[in-house]
Amino acid sequence: QVQLVESGGGSVQAGGSLRLSCAVSGVTFSVYAMGWFRQVPGKERECVAAISRSGSNIYYADSMKGRFTISRDNARSTVTLQMNSLKPGDTAVYYCAGTPRVSSSPAYTAAKDYGYWGQGTQVTVSS
Repeated sequence: QVQLVESGGGSVQAGGSLRLSCAVSGVTFSVYAMGWFRQVPGKERECVAAISRSGSNIYYADSMKGRFTISRDNARSTVTLQMNSLKPGDTAVYYCAGTPRVSSSPAYTAAKDYGYWGQGTQVTVSS
């Protein structure tokens, strides 16, 4: 059974940092493209960052470039999102997502491309 478990959310003041981790079990992690999404009430889930199964292709939403870093450790079956210079607008529930893909896959940015999701972790940034 596939399980994605996020950790590392919490509350921080603007300008601070948080590190989100997603532990994946029950599958061969190295064949999964991974992504981090976020959602606020009344809005669609948006892709924050995504990484291909090999780690060679990475995507960041424009507003996250230079502030967020996605990485993966295939040996530990984890994907991490380092978030720096956080802003109140980053407040949301953050979700880890995964999808098994063939080799040389890109970084997938649409929620519909992912079949597996974590339960979400709340990130709150105060001004």
